[in-house]
Amino acid sequence: MKSAVENLTPTRVKLNVEVPFEELKPSIEEAYKTVASQIQVPGFRKGKVPAKLIDQRVGRGYVLETAINEGLNGWYQDAVQETGIRPLSRPEVEITEVPDPTATDGELKFHAEVDIRPEIELPDYSGIKVEVAAAESTEADVDKALDELRGRFGTLKSVDRPAADGDFLTIDITASIDGAEVDSASGLSYQVGAGTMLEGLDEAVTGLSADEDAIFETTLVGGDHAGEAAQVKVVVKSVKERELPEADDDFAQLASEFDTLAELRADLGKQAAESKVVEQGVEARDKVLDKLVELVEVPVPASVVEEQLEQHFKAENSHGEGDHDTEEHRAEVKANTERAFQNEIILDAIADKEEVGVSQNELIDYIVTTASQYGMDPNQFAQIIDQSGQVPMMVSEVRRRKALAVVLGQAEVTDSEGNKVDLSDFVRPGGEEAPAAEAEEAPAVDSEAAEGEAAAKEEASIDDPAAVKF
Repeated sequence: MKSAVENLTPTRVKLNVEVPFEELKPSIEEAYKTVASQIQVPGFRKGKVPAKLIDQRVGRGYVLETAINEGLNGWYQDAVQETGIRPLSRPEVEITEVPDPTATDGELKFHAEVDIRPEIELPDYSGIKVEVAAAESTEADVDKALDELRGRFGTLKSVDRPAADGDFLTIDITASIDGAEVDSASGLSYQVGAGTMLEGLDEAVTGLSADEDAIFETTLVGGDHAGEAAQVKVVVKSVKERELPEADDDFAQLASEFDTLAELRADLGKQAAESKVVEQGVEARDKVLDKLVELVEVPVPASVVEEQLEQHFKAENSHGEGDHDTEEHRAEVKANTERAFQNEIILDAIADKEEVGVSQNELIDYIVTTASQYGMDPNQFAQIIDQSGQVPMMVSEVRRRKALAVVLGQAEVTDSEGNKVDLSDFVRPGGEEAPAAEAEEAPAVDSEAAEGEAAAKEEASIDDPAAVKF
């Protein structure tokens, strides 16, 4: 078999393939077996019809067509391997020549147009200069961390006053469209200001006391009427505020491994300082990636953008968010898709150049961290990605993170005050970025005492521009 690549654009090629008759023979023999199993001829068992009789009944041309259809993908894959191209889309195949069905020679010719990963030329990325915000932990940071810790051990106390921001409510809600009730729920718990239920709910309940109600207009976000405008009546059944424990030595012993409040504050101060380094590291990482994209021109195949747009808005429509399909939103998704693709190509090229590998322990660590960010059990999360065939994608993500960390480790980082920023604690010696969680561990907590913890938890978000998915 012969194959040759014709470049159409930097991201699209035409693959010209010639398959000689000798290499067609195995597919033709298999095609005879396939046709023999599909027809019935008196005097012959199914699947045992001779080739000559098949030629008489259905024609050798049909057999040849069957052979080509069944073998085409294999020849295309062989041509991809032979030429070394890296396809990104389904090929558009056109057969230009087939052997004469009555002859025993000739060749099959076809060409396939397909989008491919672009080849790029990496610049010198050592010593990239970036500036980050000056960061210094203060007593205010310690006070904030201490208040957050006290909040985890807070208790809810009923109050006889109008609801205010931060209060915890028990509410009943009823949704109606054109005067007809379409949904209702009772005894819901909600924290004023959380913004996690319905748009307009926070404004409606603020200022209401127990047994008072309000009606507001909103767009439903779930159920059979998701995306539809509705009138919602909310009834406040109770108002509670969080009562925080006194910040003293007794609290320090309850909430941590320390005996005194001073020791606890000192540890929170250390964590705040480490958190500032992480913040600087994240800012530097993002700016280094911005610099890389500026230095390297990466053409983006139109098919990649179209596929991502289709998947994005298909998902939004399935969740009742079709009203978000605007020209501005499409432009935003398009820009994000193009940028994510450029990130991927650049970081893969750096990983190749730096010969970055991924160990099993590194993959496990990444899976555990990602599972915790989604609030899932690591074993369950690992099982899901394994069953869905996403393990190679996870390996690629870890590899890109390490590649970006290598560049970050070579960068010259200064803060806004001109001071050199040492990110050696953020970037590990092996060129891997340290997880932010390592610098943000809370003091050892007695889980039984932290009754109010669930109400204070915030959903973790994944902040990794290198972890793009295609």
